[in-house]
Amino acid sequence: MTVKSLGDPFDGDVDLVHGAACSCSACASGHAVHAAPKPDALPLSNEAMLERAVESAVVRSVFGQNEFSRRSFAKLMGGATMAGLIGSVLPLDKAKAAILDKLGKPEKTDLKIGFVPITCATPIIMAQPLGFYERHGLNASVIKTAGWAVARDKSLNGEYDASHMLTPMPLAMTMGAGSTATPYLMPAVENINGQAIVLANQHKDKRDPKQWKGFKFGVPFEYSMHNFLLRYYVAEHGLDPDQDIQIRVVPPPEMVANLRAGNLDGYLSPDPFNQRAVWEKIGFIHILTKDIWEGHPCCAFACPASLATEMPNTYGALLKSIVDATQYASKAENRVEIAEAISPTNYLNQPVPVVTQVLTGRFADGLGNVLNVPDRIDFDPFPWHSMGVWILTQMKRWGYVSGDIDYKGIAEQVYVAGDTAKIMKDLGYEHPSTTYKTYSIMGKTFDPMDPEGYVKSFPIGKG
Repeated sequence: MTVKSLGDPFDGDVDLVHGAACSCSACASGHAVHAAPKPDALPLSNEAMLERAVESAVVRSVFGQNEFSRRSFAKLMGGATMAGLIGSVLPLDKAKAAILDKLGKPEKTDLKIGFVPITCATPIIMAQPLGFYERHGLNASVIKTAGWAVARDKSLNGEYDASHMLTPMPLAMTMGAGSTATPYLMPAVENINGQAIVLANQHKDKRDPKQWKGFKFGVPFEYSMHNFLLRYYVAEHGLDPDQDIQIRVVPPPEMVANLRAGNLDGYLSPDPFNQRAVWEKIGFIHILTKDIWEGHPCCAFACPASLATEMPNTYGALLKSIVDATQYASKAENRVEIAEAISPTNYLNQPVPVVTQVLTGRFADGLGNVLNVPDRIDFDPFPWHSMGVWILTQMKRWGYVSGDIDYKGIAEQVYVAGDTAKIMKDLGYEHPSTTYKTYSIMGKTFDPMDPEGYVKSFPIGKG
């Protein structure tokens, strides 16, 4: 992980943002967006770096990500007094313990984890039948959930200890967009890619999106990558998604039935329901979402922030279970075994051949072709902060949030990449050395360091 922003959060002379006026040693050579810090900029051990990351996240959150307020208070009170005051309210030691090497015995072993029955939830689901929760000292029950609103509400009211969520959901929940504002953490992405736009068979002659005016499309939730990718895709083809098409929220298990009944002309949905439409001979795959944005995030593992602070050992063991399962799922040679494990009634309730086509990437497209796309769906647990920033830009673009947004501050508060990097290292997996990168989406470059400029660059939108 990068260390440039891991200055002492209790020191009023340190600028944690490293803005244009910053003169710290890490910035001495200039302020290029992607410049790496000097090796001697922060001479801390790995454990000290992780503790510093937690301290920094907590302190930034206390001051609303406002560097001026934090530095002014630190200078007024002194670092030691400031640390004591914050530590008396927030259990910093417990938060730090959640990501250290030697976790103690989980404070709670019997856990309830919600999931929506889609292949994006593969690591969460398979971790039960394949023993990953048990490996890390947990007795976790995974509970099938009808849709995302139910998953959100059951998580908010404490019926679930943690849940499978869409990557935009913990951002929206933390901001209070669509629900009561409640601090959430998203320590792990469940899958990348893994979605598709499906059209009903009667539209095989309408492969140009410009022909879709008046079409009715389904997406699984408003705060979803499915909604934002569908909007992005049609807008790049000149359609206003709020004027030229209708977008309806439809629970994933109901997508196929609505397509068959003619209630939808198409949908951008999680699998296996894209492949199931082909299996049922009622739809075809127009485009995989990986061909819109290669490597885009979709679903995630999320939990209330209180789990990390009140039960740090449980949080750590749960995160290890999910990261371990996600890495196992990322290996192509394990996909057939996993398909068999997650297809039964209590999990996906789908034919094994349908799930196997999705996970292996060898599938019929409904247009007479058999394609081989091994990364049709893939699994990578690292929660890139740049992904969070992109999602926030689309929330702003389409009017789901308004006003000034602290893009990086919110992304870094919710997407706890430091925890994930540490757990990946503990388990012997490689992890990125930075948390931001640029993306090319339908030929347009997204720079996470200029999110507001990105929002304003689109001719179609509300932001």
